[in-house]
Amino acid sequence: MNLSIPKELLTFFKKLENNNNRDWFNEHKPEFKAIEAKAKKAYNHLGELMGVHDQIEKIKIFRIYRDVRFSKNKLPYKTHFGGSFTRKKPELRGGYYLHIQPNNESFIATGFWDPNKEDLLSIRKEFEMDDSEMRNILKDKTFKSTWGNFTGDELKTAPKGFDKEHSAIDLIRRKQFIFVKKYTDEEVLADDFINEVNQAFKNARPFLDYMSDVLTTNLNGESLL
Repeated sequence: MNLSIPKELLTFFKKLENNNNRDWFNEHKPEFKAIEAKAKKAYNHLGELMGVHDQIEKIKIFRIYRDVRFSKNKLPYKTHFGGSFTRKKPELRGGYYLHIQPNNESFIATGFWDPNKEDLLSIRKEFEMDDSEMRNILKDKTFKSTWGNFTGDELKTAPKGFDKEHSAIDLIRRKQFIFVKKYTDEEVLADDFINEVNQAFKNARPFLDYMSDVLTTNLNGESLL
């Protein structure tokens, strides 16, 4: 059984980019549903592979319909396919995301998209006290070659209550803790793509496990669970 990303998925989204309206989509909806079913199998297969090295609590495949109520962009359909993989809570934090989009816009991501106020303060306090473990993860050869450096939003200066001259201020002023790895269309359609993504997610474990520890213990290392 072929559990790779179907080539028709990219082809369909290229057509949809030029025909993003309800009439066209409704006419081609059976075609999309057949392609979607194949793509879901690939995502679920990835989830099974990830279950060998992590505890995945939930796989969520996002719908193609856009919520246009509060958006200036009124196009009704997404021109990409996305799914998230949530780790077992409360002891494991963070998650994974796989985004498939034509024209070399596909990517995977991991980390913390929107930490709540309490989690963000805990992370910042950890870095203020000792940033050495995070630095070692960022410098690790395997991790760095896979994920590179943090992306996401950050403050322009120190958050309230933190010293702007602190040696870890580059970490402390981050609002998001995300890593992104991009892929070309050719890479996405390769037979080993799902295995490659699985390995990349596995390589993120030192970071996710460290952050999980930070968010489930106090500054004395005592469990909060």
